[in-house]
Amino acid sequence: MHASQRRSAGLGLALASAFAFGGSGVAAKPLIEAGLDPLHVVWLRVAGAALVMLPVAWQHRNLVRERPALLAGFGLFAVAGVQAFYFASISRIPVGVALLVEYLAPALVLGWVRFVQRRPVTRAAAAGVVLAVAGLACVVEVWAGLSFDAVGLLLALGAACCQVGYFVLSDQGSQDTPDGGATDAEPPHPVGVIAYGLLVGTAVLTVVARPWGMDWATLGGNAAMNGHQVPAWLLLGWIVLLATVLAYLTGVVSVRLLSPQVAGVVACLEAVIATVLAWVLLGEHLSAPQLVGGGVVLIGAFIAQSSAPRPPSGPVASGPGTPGPSAEGTPDPRASGAAEGELSGRPASP
Repeated sequence: MHASQRRSAGLGLALASAFAFGGSGVAAKPLIEAGLDPLHVVWLRVAGAALVMLPVAWQHRNLVRERPALLAGFGLFAVAGVQAFYFASISRIPVGVALLVEYLAPALVLGWVRFVQRRPVTRAAAAGVVLAVAGLACVVEVWAGLSFDAVGLLLALGAACCQVGYFVLSDQGSQDTPDGGATDAEPPHPVGVIAYGLLVGTAVLTVVARPWGMDWATLGGNAAMNGHQVPAWLLLGWIVLLATVLAYLTGVVSVRLLSPQVAGVVACLEAVIATVLAWVLLGEHLSAPQLVGGGVVLIGAFIAQSSAPRPPSGPVASGPGTPGPSAEGTPDPRASGAAEGELSGRPASP
C-alpha cells in the first residue's frame, strides 16, 4: 500500500471510529430513560463486546502471563471506569456536555506529567490546556452558577480521569519489560489488550452492577428516541457492535496506519459527532455560548495532543498516549510511553 493510500485508509478508519464512539451515548440514553440503570447498560455493553471478542482473547492468551498488570489496569480504568462514569453522567446531563467534559483528559494527562512527574511540557500544550478549561467554563455556563446537575458534571469529570488511564495504558509496554528494564521486544498486541480489557471490565462491572437484578423485560420492549419508539434490542446491538467492537477495532487499526498524533486529533471529532447526533436524534439542544465553548474545548484538545516535543528539554508531553514520530514519520516505539510508562507499569496506577 502506497503512503497516500495508507493515509487515506487510516483517516477513513479514524473517522469511522469517531462516529462509532460518538454514537454510544445517543444509543444508551434512551435505554436508561426506559428504566435500565446506567451501570446495567454499561455491563450489557462491555459484556456483549467481550463475548464478541472472546476468540481474539484466546488467540492472545499469552498476554495473561506476560502483562497481567496492564490488562487489569486497562479493564478497570480504560473500560469499566470510563464507560460507567460516562453513562452515569448522561443520565443526568446532555450527551454533548458529558463528552466535552470528558475531553479534559488531555489537560489532566499534561497536569500529571508537569506537576507530579515534574517533566517539562511545551508552551503550546499548556496553551491547549488553558483553552480547554476556558471552553469548558462556557459549556457548563459557569456565569449561571452551573446550570447543569453538579453530580452529573462530577461523574463526567470522573470519566475524564479514567480516560487518562485509557490514554496512558494504550501506549504502555513499548519499552518496558516485566522487570522494569528496557527492551526491543514486540509490544503487546493492542487488539489483544482491548479483548482482555473488555473481559476484565466485565468481571469488575458484574460485581458492581449486579446484573441479576436487572429488569431484563426492558430489552424486549421499546425505548423513546425524541418521540419515536425504537426496539431496545436494536439500541443494545448498536452499543455493543458499533459503538464498542467496531469503534475499538477501527481506532486501533487507524493508529497503525496513521501516526498516533493524527489519529488522536481525528478522535476529537467524536465530541462533535456526539453533540450533533444528540441534537438530531434526542432533541438535546445546546445554546450558542455552549457551542462556542465546545469548539474551544476541542481546539484546546487538538493543540494539547498535537504539540511536538521540545528536544533540548528531554521528554515532553505531547498529548495523551501520543509518542513522537520517528524520522520516517511513523511512531517510534523507543520514544513512546516516556512520560506514561512509569505510571501505567505499576499495579496501583490508573
